[in-house]
Amino acid sequence: MPLHVLLDECVPKQLRQELGDFEVRTVQEMGWAGVKNGALIQLAGPDFDCVFTVDRWFASTYAGTLPVGVVILQVGSTDPVKLRPHMAAVVEALRTTKGGEVPRLGA
Repeated sequence: MPLHVLLDECVPKQLRQELGDFEVRTVQEMGWAGVKNGALIQLAGPDFDCVFTVDRWFASTYAGTLPVGVVILQVGSTDPVKLRPHMAAVVEALRTTKGGEVPRLGA
């Protein structure tokens, strides 16, 4: 059964192809563009295993136990060229992250 991953709206859509083994949807595809991070985490809970973001503050605004894992790539950029070298680590983190965990990569 593939993992269900939600791409936050700040993640360049070009990186989706790097996540080929996962069932990936974007925030925009779900109709959740503009939804604040805490509310987005709640919306993602029932349908997704993990959220992938490059927003270093994404999970810090959420009070309570996270219903999903949140993988945060912290490289100070949203440029896909700068993010792509980190995608192998992101894929591994997505495979191993459980609900409530927030690994931070590239810091």
